[in-house]
Parts: sequence; structure tokens; C-alpha cells
Amino acid sequence: MSDKKIKSVDYGLEKIFEGAQDFLPLLGTDYVEFYVGNAKQSAHFYKTAFGFQSYAYKGLETGSRDSVSYALKQDKIVLVLTTPLNSKSPINDHLVKHGDGVKVIALWVDDARKAYEETTSRGAKSYMEPFVEKDEFGEVVRAGIYTYGETVHMFVERKNYKGNFFTRFCSFEVRL
Repeated sequence: MSDKKIKSVDYGLEKIFEGAQDFLPLLGTDYVEFYVGNAKQSAHFYKTAFGFQSYAYKGLETGSRDSVSYALKQDKIVLVLTTPLNSKSPINDHLVKHGDGVKVIALWVDDARKAYEETTSRGAKSYMEPFVEKDEFGEVVRAGIYTYGETVHMFVERKNYKGNFFTRFCSFEVRL
């Protein structure tokens, strides 16, 4: 074992503008969504290889006619594995072009509309304008911007939502 101690490093960063404020306060990472060819098989792999647990599910049984998603959780990490149900789906087009991989990095914010406005006013390319999803547990507001290539940052506001994950997701143990 090394006897080295961890030292604090001063990188010499200074505020350039007096009173500058954070225009995009982030509360954390909400989830990371992968587009995959087989979400059920991928969920099984992440559960057995990395110890993730079933968290929520969206598919035909919950009213989703275009895709199936398995949300897996481990401590504070939530992965969403999504597969298209139609070969003409934009999700399928993405898979054909790129293969399995990360599509969405969702950021937890207090105000998704403001996050979207602040980033697009500074030149970010819009992926999805603010959209409100509602169910019996409340509402979730989401908006998104492109980051690099076709990868997206989704702003998620869930302060008025008391459900487990999202609308159209059910929270039951998925048997694989």
C-alpha cells in the first residue's frame, strides 16, 4: 500500500465575471438510456453480470406500441434499455446506423423548461421541446438537446411526480 496522501490541487480558476451564476443548475443524473437490439436479453445481462435490479418496465402491456424499455437500478444509477417494436422506428434506424449504445443522458433539473431555454438560447440544437407527461401520480416535464453526434441530454423535472419512474412504466419485478 502506498504512503502517498491525496493533496488538494488549486487549479487557479477564477470567476471572469463578477456575480456570475450557474445558468444550468443540475441536481444529478436521472438515468442513462441505451438503444439496444434486444432489451430483454440486455436487461438479463446487466442484472446477472453487474448486479442491477429490475426497477420499471414499459411495453405493449403498459400501452407503449412503438418500443419496449426495461429500467434497471443499482443504488443511484438507473439504466434504461430500449428496443424498437417496429423496423420502421427511428430507434431501429439508430441501431442500424450505430449498433447498441447510449442515446440519452438524462439530467435531473428543477425546471426543465428553463434548462431547455437557457441551453438553446446559447446555441444548443433542440432534440425535444418541453413536453409534459401526466398520469395518476402527477406529471414529469422533459426537454432535450443534442450534445454530440446523435447523443442527447434530456432535462427531467420530476418535482411534481410521485410515481416510481415515469408515466407508462409499471414497477414490477420483470421475470427474465
